Amino acid sequence: MERGKTKIKEGVVVSDKMKKTVVVRVERVFRHPEYQKVMRVSKKFKAHDEAGVCRVGDRVEIMACRPLSADKCWRVVRRLKIDSKSQPS
Repeated sequence: MERGKTKIKEGVVVSDKMKKTVVVRVERVFRHPEYQKVMRVSKKFKAHDEAGVCRVGDRVEIMACRPLSADKCWRVVRRLKIDSKSQPS
C-alpha cells in the first residue's frame, strides 16, 4: 500500500569525502510573497551512494528513503550530469 508520492530532488554534489555518502546541495527558487523578490535558497542533504561513483560537481537525483543513519535519509538514484573536472585523466 502506497502512502504518498516519493520525494525526489535534484542537486549538485558538494562533498564526497565520506564512505558511501555524498552531500548534495539542492537549490530552490521562489518569489517572496510580499516583496515579489526572486529568492534563491539552498539546503544540503546527505545521501547514500552505494557504488561510490559520485564526485564533487556532479548533478544527481536523490530520493527519500528510510533513515540510514542519524542524519542520512536520502539515496542517490542516478547521476544526471557528470562534471568534466572531476573525471580522472
